[in-house]
Amino acid sequence: MLSIYKIKPKFQQLLQPVLRLLHKWKVSPNQITMTSILLSALIGILFWYGDKHRIFFLALPVGLFIRMALNALDGMMAKTYNQQSRQGEILNEAGDVISDLFIFFPLLKYESEHIYLVVLFICLSIINELAGILAKAVSGERRYDGPMGKSDRAFVIGLYGVLRFFGMDFSDFSAWIFILLILLVLLSTYIRLKKAVTP
Repeated sequence: MLSIYKIKPKFQQLLQPVLRLLHKWKVSPNQITMTSILLSALIGILFWYGDKHRIFFLALPVGLFIRMALNALDGMMAKTYNQQSRQGEILNEAGDVISDLFIFFPLLKYESEHIYLVVLFICLSIINELAGILAKAVSGERRYDGPMGKSDRAFVIGLYGVLRFFGMDFSDFSAWIFILLILLVLLSTYIRLKKAVTP
């Protein structure tokens, strides 16, 4: 299924120089993960005040790109330099959910007319990540399948920030957009669970 996650290997190759530099500076995978969580909180705060200072909307595309890099780097650091740990895995999984909550929460402010759809989208996004974790518990393999996994949701919310920055008003059809996103998240969750139990 089509997903931005499929470009991850090439993205990781581009991050190799950064990985070596961070290792030289003795930065741990958990420190990278914590930085990602703190960055997500900052993105959420700036997003919240985007209606006061439109440039804050650009925190979404820029910040989410950096977060995606950090999310790749913590795993690369752990695997490449044999720094994997149960604590790190728990921090990484919990951190992803917490970070998404920070970033998605301001949607309740900007899409208040469709607040139920936004809440459903956020809840299903959390369930989608839990499905990936559950797949690992059942099959031993963490699932990241799209079409609306974490990377895809980051792309969509980043695009949302860009459109908001340029003053685009899509309130007339935002309900349909969220309905589509909800259906794609449901499909992604179904695919993850199905692949977890299919030999």
